[in-house]
Amino acid sequence: MSKSRERGIEGLEAIDELEIAGLPSEVPAGHVGVWAHIRGRSIYLRGIKRRPRGAWKWLLILGPGLIATSAGNDAGGVATYSAAGAKFGYDLIWVMIVVTVAYAVIQEMCSRLGAATGRGLLDLIRERFGIGWTLFAIAIIIVANGGVTISEFVGIGAAAELFGVSRYISVPVAAAALWYLVIFGSYARVEKIFLLMTLVFFAYPVAAILGKPDWGEVARGAFIPTFRFESAYIFVVVGLLGTTVTPYIQIFQQSSTVERGASRRTYGKERLDAYAGAIFSNIMSVAMIIATAATLYVAGNRDVTSAAEAAKALEPVAGSFAGILFGVGLLGASLLAGGVLPLATSYAISEAFGIPKGVNLDYRRGKVFFGLFTAFILLGAAVALTPDLPIFPMLVGIQVLNGVLLPIILVFILLLINNESLTGKLKNTPTYNVLGWGSFAMITLAVAIMLAGQIFELFGIKLFG
Repeated sequence: MSKSRERGIEGLEAIDELEIAGLPSEVPAGHVGVWAHIRGRSIYLRGIKRRPRGAWKWLLILGPGLIATSAGNDAGGVATYSAAGAKFGYDLIWVMIVVTVAYAVIQEMCSRLGAATGRGLLDLIRERFGIGWTLFAIAIIIVANGGVTISEFVGIGAAAELFGVSRYISVPVAAAALWYLVIFGSYARVEKIFLLMTLVFFAYPVAAILGKPDWGEVARGAFIPTFRFESAYIFVVVGLLGTTVTPYIQIFQQSSTVERGASRRTYGKERLDAYAGAIFSNIMSVAMIIATAATLYVAGNRDVTSAAEAAKALEPVAGSFAGILFGVGLLGASLLAGGVLPLATSYAISEAFGIPKGVNLDYRRGKVFFGLFTAFILLGAAVALTPDLPIFPMLVGIQVLNGVLLPIILVFILLLINNESLTGKLKNTPTYNVLGWGSFAMITLAVAIMLAGQIFELFGIKLFG
């Protein structure tokens, strides 16, 4: 079925405001449709059924928040979390606890900004800060997202090779499947499939349990902060920040909230989605750290060079099933992010230049949006197939780059969410401002310390051990 047919009557897509009458506030049980009158035309709206109840009611709330945050646990994320666990054991779990609070607050602000304005982040930056700052933000996003998109297809290839499938088969097939899903699907269908992909993340807690960790040490690492003035330690901390609270996740969160049709009236559901996504995502991240700390760190295998290697390395100490689970998680995470990243980038560039955007667009109006999505898919897949790529340094390095760029995007978000003319009653409360600017200060300080160490080393001065 074509996208124009899925939208309803042809020719109505240009109408900005629809006058719908006769829609009941309460839908009778068993009712499957209702007549609506739109600009003098009568349309039968199908699919209006009994209100969902119980657990299903809450599951239906989940969407952009869970997808966006889960996509952050991508190939680069798996590599970074594996490196953290293998190098430093349980010592960095406390960082993830702190980051979870910052993560939830930032994602909620993006969701609230989308619901309050009905517009994406780059659209608002263009309007409020001008084309110069918009182009600056676009440059940041293209650099960061382009690198991460490549890493996703690298992750797909590496995960597939764990199961005996060549990357020269898996990467093109995955790229074609993701492209087909978005180009020929509706937003609702894409969202459902992306949500199904998040189920693979349950592989990580199971792998962590199979690793038989010392739960007392896990608790100590979670609640007793450990500081090491070592360049490698600080580098990994910034990588954890960059792979968790990463710019493309904020962009996708806000844009998909808008495309989902969220409004000020329905915002309570979107808030729950944002919080649930952040908490779920970071539980999975901590599970990866625990799994590798309990096995690789304990066994003295501190120098993991890839996420795939981490999966293989788990086998001798935690059993082949743990290694398989880690590989399944890597594949699912890479596939999810491989779809989300090109979408987030397409949203951002389209918003920046006022170009129509959205998965629900027909092909005539969405040429540029779908063209951008296609270009980023092709770029990621093509570079990922390049022989002799320095995979692991590239994956971790990209996450560090995201950490460096994050404060810039975060300033835009905080300034916009506090603009009462945009957000009205949904602007930040004093508590949210403390948490939001506090998160900005924390991330900026970590980045500054790391950059200072790198700069001083250029002059032969070693600040850290």
